[in-house]
Amino acid sequence: MASRVVLAYSGGLDTSVAVRWLTEHHGAEVIAVAVDVGQADHRGGEDWELVRQRALAAGAVEVVVVDARREMAEEFCVPAVMANALYEGKYPLVSALSRPVIVRHLVDQARKHGAGTVAHGCTGKGNDQVRFEVGTRALAPELEVLAPARVWGMSRRDCIDYAAKWEIPVSSTLEKLYSIDENLWGRAVECGAIEDPWASAPEDAYVLTEVTQARPVAVTVGFEGGVPTSIDGRALTPHALIVELTRRVGATGFGRIDAVENRRVGIKSREVYECPAALALVMAHADLEDLTLERDVRHEKIRLEHRWAELVYDGMWYSPLKAALDAFIVESQRHVTGEVRLRFDPPGVGRVEGRRSPVSLYEHDLATYDDTDAFEHADAAGFVRLWGQSVATWAARQGVAPASVTSGRPGERGGAR
Repeated sequence: MASRVVLAYSGGLDTSVAVRWLTEHHGAEVIAVAVDVGQADHRGGEDWELVRQRALAAGAVEVVVVDARREMAEEFCVPAVMANALYEGKYPLVSALSRPVIVRHLVDQARKHGAGTVAHGCTGKGNDQVRFEVGTRALAPELEVLAPARVWGMSRRDCIDYAAKWEIPVSSTLEKLYSIDENLWGRAVECGAIEDPWASAPEDAYVLTEVTQARPVAVTVGFEGGVPTSIDGRALTPHALIVELTRRVGATGFGRIDAVENRRVGIKSREVYECPAALALVMAHADLEDLTLERDVRHEKIRLEHRWAELVYDGMWYSPLKAALDAFIVESQRHVTGEVRLRFDPPGVGRVEGRRSPVSLYEHDLATYDDTDAFEHADAAGFVRLWGQSVATWAARQGVAPASVTSGRPGERGGAR
């Protein structure tokens, strides 16, 4: 066992206990790495000094706090927008996007401090263990990975007692209602009353989408090459744009998701998510693609978007297939430039109201039915005839007789028996 371990540290109960447990049971020098992926942007800022002191009190020999908010926005959230990424058509990959960011810095710090092992605080039934471990092995196959929570066999009460025994200053109690993970892209909430898929999610589970704006909100999002670059004509960095959109859109109640999803480990879980900016940006971006992408490119991209989201959900951010799909997506974005006007009506309704682009493929003279119509209608007869030629041939030689449309088996001629 390596004497030095780099731990992904959140400042919560499990990772604080993990610091002491690794020290006690493995004789390890623990370096706690806390990565800021925007988890506090929506609350006015995390007290990172408090997080640092908690890790030191738990026994860490060093605490590293990494500001990765810009990295999260530009290198992870923006690609998710370009891919219109929604796992199972619903989930904008909140936690799944942040894990490869954290893994990147765990590996970096392990090499910097000469550690042969990295560790995380995930349990054995969630997705994050997969994301941490597969990501680490993709970037640094020489590193060992430890998962204390899969080994120690402690209940929540045991962990609280363990923390008290070692005088680790954690705020967790047995009355904790939810398990929450949040970052720049949104919030993921589970446990407590949410575990009953029939029960309505309690209102106190929501923070980002509390309705504080009674009137409709209109927002125009600008894109350049698939990248969101402005709100209402004001140029913003991706990080600032996501923060502002979360605030403005979330105030109308838009961005809530209540879903049962299929975890990578083979179980179903009921989750609620708050993703105002993520859902708004994906909605706007997909609509702009409808205006600017050639038909076959758009159709093929729709087919691949599902696979891209699935790979990221399954912890395969650093994989050859993901890299190959990235190349296709980046190429497809060259002309995804323009503006999309969105409207949000409290509580929680959002829609696209307009879109425009300097490279739009929408041709008014071809689409219109007024007297400026430039479409050659006479050309359509030959096109339709050729398009349906194979079906016409099949129908004449092998097709089903009209009487068997409502009776009999496929291919059977004749009517009812």
